[in-house]
Amino acid sequence: MSVPYETAAYEPAELPESPEEHLARLLGRALNSFELPDETIGRLDCALAQDSSLHSAHHSAGLYRETYRHTWLLADGTAVTLWELVHNTGPGGHLAYEVYVDEEELRAATARLPLPADTPDFELPVLVQLPLVPEPRHAYVPDDSADHARRLLRRAENPDRPGADLATLLLRSAFAHEITQAFGRPRRAGQPGLCFSLYEHAFLLRDGRELSLWEVEHTATPDGRHMCEVYATEDAAREAMERRAAALG
Repeated sequence: MSVPYETAAYEPAELPESPEEHLARLLGRALNSFELPDETIGRLDCALAQDSSLHSAHHSAGLYRETYRHTWLLADGTAVTLWELVHNTGPGGHLAYEVYVDEEELRAATARLPLPADTPDFELPVLVQLPLVPEPRHAYVPDDSADHARRLLRRAENPDRPGADLATLLLRSAFAHEITQAFGRPRRAGQPGLCFSLYEHAFLLRDGRELSLWEVEHTATPDGRHMCEVYATEDAAREAMERRAAALG
């Protein structure tokens, strides 16, 4: 017979866990964790968020089996799912935990359990909430991104560059970044020898947020030397390019 979710044997952690902590707890109790592919576990090193849900259950005559779906959202926007089987059909009726990388393996393991065949399962719909963490817009590369942000802000010469709060956030949280050139010249940038380049420095933060700094490199200086300016938005960067070009026009 089916039972309400409240009677399930699975006991989530009392406090919110990080994706890394949840994975460690899951693998630590699984009897077959050593069988999981190293490649799959390695991919979870860059997990940003995690979601778990009851997938199906079977309860009869004091025996039960429950399956859980554990899904991690990765920094590259993809997801990895592990399937957990929890049951008390072994010696002594003690709880046993097993983990599998795909649903077919889960079904095969479930079919081996000594449960009455005439008791139907109940299965829950997929209720994964990971889309609340948006898919990253950039192809980020994990690197010493905090140091990159430090060097970028250090070479900025404009007085209205991003302030200390934003710099502190980047230095504490950035762990991957991507640099791309943004095209489009200021309308007055046709003067001989005048050069403008605009770059987006996109950072991925540990909580899944994305933050970009916009770098303007130009020669719109009295002596024609190269100058670097950094702005918090693309609009502010392009307006600065217009002002610089107009000042020499």
